[in-house]
Amino acid sequence: MQSFTYEKAVSVEKATGNAGKFIAGGTTLVDLMKMGVEEPTALVDISGLPLAQIEVLPNGGLLIGAMVRNSDLAHHPAVMAQYAVLSEALLSGASPQLRNMATTGGNLLQRTRCPYFRDPSAGGCNKRIPGSGCSAIEGHHRMMAILGTSDKCIATHPSDMCVALTALEAVIHIQGVKGTRTVAIGDFYKLPGDTPHVENALEPGDLITHVELPPAAKGGKQVYLKLRDRASYEFALSSAAVVAVVEGGHFKSVRVVMGGVGTRPWRSHEAEAALKGKAANAANLRAAAEAALKGAKPLPENGFKVELAKRCVTRALKMATA
Repeated sequence: MQSFTYEKAVSVEKATGNAGKFIAGGTTLVDLMKMGVEEPTALVDISGLPLAQIEVLPNGGLLIGAMVRNSDLAHHPAVMAQYAVLSEALLSGASPQLRNMATTGGNLLQRTRCPYFRDPSAGGCNKRIPGSGCSAIEGHHRMMAILGTSDKCIATHPSDMCVALTALEAVIHIQGVKGTRTVAIGDFYKLPGDTPHVENALEPGDLITHVELPPAAKGGKQVYLKLRDRASYEFALSSAAVVAVVEGGHFKSVRVVMGGVGTRPWRSHEAEAALKGKAANAANLRAAAEAALKGAKPLPENGFKVELAKRCVTRALKMATA
């Protein structure tokens, strides 16, 4: 690990525009620094900033500070009552010890677990070193993405929380050198394309301050289903977040987002279109799952994810309409 300077931020305004890396819980950044993947020359500690509150908004929505710990968010009464998919997603991720440290803002910026990204000696990685190639395409890629990939990168987005936030249509509040702005989570993450190292909409010096959730749909049901190699402390092979409103046995509205299979949290507008106004029966649920994976591009080791994801989506939809 190379030498770096350290300072503690005294305000949001003074923290923004800083050339250093922000550190809060450190559950991802510290690991990457030890591995030599991240080599910041300066760290700015934002753990003392007043961003650790959860506020119920007048319209019934929720404003979540970027410093709110994952455990506190998962167990907050308003989250459990109105945003169950978020609570379920958070509690399915990591371990209790990590959830006690990890923050909302940090989770939004969680980086891939691709072994070629995390090990500089393993081979080329365009996300880590642009132009060095993607060793995963010809190498070990069982855990890699099948949706949103390019010939430059097939790394899977790792977060459970962000899959749920995408299904809830969260809005991210950002403080930057040019002032404040908001970005819908659907526009926040970038596809790898030719620039896998550009992962999100943040500009240099930007600081995520809050995540806003719109009011929960009345009469809706929310489900997060995660399939993985072992029952705890494991990343998803496939997951699905579903937010659905069913009236008279038919879908009035539905959102379907997949995790573990995409280069970003993968919202399937195709699955949603296949379900809107349709009866909530087994044939339509499976048809929606087929639509969700129609554009999948599997490789030899991860071809099983196509059928696994279809079954995951079908099961999550069934749970949300039971």
